[in-house]
Amino acid sequence: MKYLLIEDNQELANAIAARIRLDGHSVDHAAQIGDAIAFVEASEYDLILLDIMLPDGDGRSFLREQRARNNDTPIIVLTARSQVSDRIGMLDLGADDYVTKPFDHAELEARCRAVLRRRAGPAQTCITIGDVSFSTVAGELTIKGETINLRNRELRLLELFMNARGHVFSKQKLVDRLFSYDDDISENAIEVYVGRLRKHLDGSSVQITTLRGIGYRLDHDG
Repeated sequence: MKYLLIEDNQELANAIAARIRLDGHSVDHAAQIGDAIAFVEASEYDLILLDIMLPDGDGRSFLREQRARNNDTPIIVLTARSQVSDRIGMLDLGADDYVTKPFDHAELEARCRAVLRRRAGPAQTCITIGDVSFSTVAGELTIKGETINLRNRELRLLELFMNARGHVFSKQKLVDRLFSYDDDISENAIEVYVGRLRKHLDGSSVQITTLRGIGYRLDHDG
């Protein structure tokens, strides 16, 4: 998963980003609305965490604008405002959830998981293709009934492929989806992760096909 964190408090932003990366996700950080707009125009995100009080404006204007542009990326608002009317107003603008500051990081993580599960739908909590199953909740790969342990990046890469069977991903697209702008990563790293996944999938009915000069695609025999 790739997150966009919009928060001007650097200490809080660092703490949130560290927890997100600990789970193997990538995160870009914007300290103001202008930077956030540039990020969403340049990349795709699975979830946006949005502070309200920002140096160059009110986060609600960003929320309103994104929904007006039909950007349906889930957005969780981080707010110090506890009035019911404020929370209702943000939900009416299109927020998927809100967390009141100060908050426990474990609660924020749970809210993120809940929003992502709702967006994916119950049918997507476990994806099965042939003899390969992937639990998006537990982050587990099972092949012919045997659970395979994967590293975080491998899990996130497999999740991308399993959710878009038959879709072709270029190396640059995979770099963009798996890493943040601050990561100094070359496209060669993708070859390494794809190679690791292929070893795990060897002998199953699922394989990652290389389309020379184009990218990679998850295919299924049968």
